[in-house]
Amino acid sequence: MKQRIFAIAKASLLALIGLVILAAASALGFCAYRQSLGASSLAIRSPNGIQEGMYVRIGGIDQWIQIRGEDRDNPVILFVHGGPGGSTIPISSGWQPWEQHFTIAQWDERGAGRTLRATGESVAPTMTLAQMTEDGVEVAEFLRAHLHKDRIILVGHSWGSFLGVHIIKKRPELFQAYVGTGQVVGRQTFEKQFELTVERVKALAQAASNTQALAELAPISAAAEFSARPCDTVSFTSSAGSTPGCSVVLKWARALSLPSNETFQLAGPVPPPFMPGFTLLDWYYWQRGMSFSAGQLRGRNGPMMQNDLWSLGTNFSIPMLFFEGTADFSTPMEPAHAYFERIEAPHKEFVPFEGGDHFLPFDRPDEFLAQLLAHVRPLVF
Repeated sequence: MKQRIFAIAKASLLALIGLVILAAASALGFCAYRQSLGASSLAIRSPNGIQEGMYVRIGGIDQWIQIRGEDRDNPVILFVHGGPGGSTIPISSGWQPWEQHFTIAQWDERGAGRTLRATGESVAPTMTLAQMTEDGVEVAEFLRAHLHKDRIILVGHSWGSFLGVHIIKKRPELFQAYVGTGQVVGRQTFEKQFELTVERVKALAQAASNTQALAELAPISAAAEFSARPCDTVSFTSSAGSTPGCSVVLKWARALSLPSNETFQLAGPVPPPFMPGFTLLDWYYWQRGMSFSAGQLRGRNGPMMQNDLWSLGTNFSIPMLFFEGTADFSTPMEPAHAYFERIEAPHKEFVPFEGGDHFLPFDRPDEFLAQLLAHVRPLVF
């Protein structure tokens, strides 16, 4: 009897294993099929086009650069991603229309995506603002030589906007123009973010008639909290090491279900899971890169809290443009606008996107392109 039960259990287990293997194979097969469709829809077929991905020796390590465009004669955009660590390669199929007008270069920064896959986490001690600024300069020099351009355009998003200004300030002669979106100025950006978060949580408490929440939130001042010690994370998702005021706001944000600032709707023909050539290992390092880079570059001791753009000065020798969402709660536009107002440059424009959030290049790619064509392309011809 025991032998029969054992045989049945063994057969059942083997059958279950078989079903799991079959399901996994089916899922992988479906993913491969969808990736092949994605590869076909995103393929560059024009005779003067470019579609490349490669490791380049940058800053003493191998760093991944992807280049796509329908015409090599078009102006070149270097897109410097945010996060930190948030490689944009798997979420950028919505930029396909951009490739008719610009050659788009995406760079997995030190500690991010495929660059992290190549180097591992031993690069942690080198992940400084100074080193990553130098990396960006080297990437720009590589693109100029590889694509036979005198100068290129730099578009920086979020953390990439903070890093991007340092890059163009270090070597302005490499660039035709700068476009910042979700522009980070420094500590002021996150003080304003915290102030808006307090306002939103208070509004939720008021709507819920939660007297305890209102009483605890009433005395909290963003300026006071930041003068004592900045809240520990710019994403406002952890209370570790926070001031009492930060902890109170975080507690009620969770209790009252404050909507996340980080949610957005990607636009594009290929959903991220089916991005051509993106393997499960790539996805692991994409996710790992964000958490790893956050540990090195975010928080109260990170460069965005310890440094600001004001210290670089406000004189620039190239056109400076800011594309800002009016409903961006992650990097509110007020500090960026105050900085912009003081900028002196050959040309400058502040372009608001009404109702736009922090992720304009990804959830409003067509509108973003329209503004690039209207405001940037005329400057580079």
